[in-house]
Amino acid sequence: MNTYQIHGTIRTIAGIVQEQAGHWVGSRRQVLRGLQRQVLGAAQKRQGDIQYADRHAGSGQGTNRAL
Repeated sequence: MNTYQIHGTIRTIAGIVQEQAGHWVGSRRQVLRGLQRQVLGAAQKRQGDIQYADRHAGSGQGTNRAL
């Protein structure tokens, strides 16, 4: 797991909390900001997933090859 994956997950969770808080207080602006934060967090996590896959693509991890 890399920092993009971690930060993306944290940002997504923060967006969920902000969206819910916006619903509770009746603030459409906070709801929309929460949704925006969730989308950005998901994108950041995917960037981390891609980087992780790219770094580990040629390392041979997870392969069972007879030598």
